[in-house]
Amino acid sequence: MGKYFDRLMEDVRMREGLHSCMNCGVCTGLCPAAEFYDYDPRQVVNTVQMRDDEEIEKLLKSDALWYCGECMSCRPRCPRGNTPGYVIQALRKISQEDGFFAESEKGRQQLVIKRVIGGSILSEGYCLYPKLVSPELHPEQGPVWAWIHENDTQIYPQFSPNYRKAGPGPFRKISEATMDEIRRIFEVSGGAKMFAAIEEHSEQKAREMGFAGANDSYIEMIYTHDSGTHTQR
Repeated sequence: MGKYFDRLMEDVRMREGLHSCMNCGVCTGLCPAAEFYDYDPRQVVNTVQMRDDEEIEKLLKSDALWYCGECMSCRPRCPRGNTPGYVIQALRKISQEDGFFAESEKGRQQLVIKRVIGGSILSEGYCLYPKLVSPELHPEQGPVWAWIHENDTQIYPQFSPNYRKAGPGPFRKISEATMDEIRRIFEVSGGAKMFAAIEEHSEQKAREMGFAGANDSYIEMIYTHDSGTHTQR
């Protein structure tokens, strides 16, 4: 008993985020995600502080772990000084490391985030680079976004003359020296190892689900499919 709790306590966010929850429910009452999703941060924290490995593993494999928007509205309101959002972050780290994220519908979307945002950072130096946001994954943007995506070299230079070029301004080309430093930061901080774990576990899950690996078809499925079971009923 407690192996997951012990691992969680190695994370500074967990040590700062959980002191002594008294189950008052203030965090759930003010949580924006709890208003819409079938989600209860009070119950998440209660499950963790029980130190029951079986129950924590269920949580690590659940959709609930991925509903939190990390807005930290819970942080200033808890009468005991807890931060459920930090607890969620620590739980997510273990879920990613051990591959539990791949067991839930929302958790599997970590691969999309890794490839779109992570890929953007490591290839372009930006958290989100427009050219890497596929219209196929964002039908809600309509035909306008598809047109912008196709004609980026004509559109973006109108407000950013150094678009994909050296010099100042948004969406400028980041120097190779800076890109090397960014990639080194990911290596030293453990980000690269985490990305590799997400890829490895996603590849395994994709094949279990009948895909030929974590390919474009798998990406489209996990990003666009919705079972309709996540909102409050």
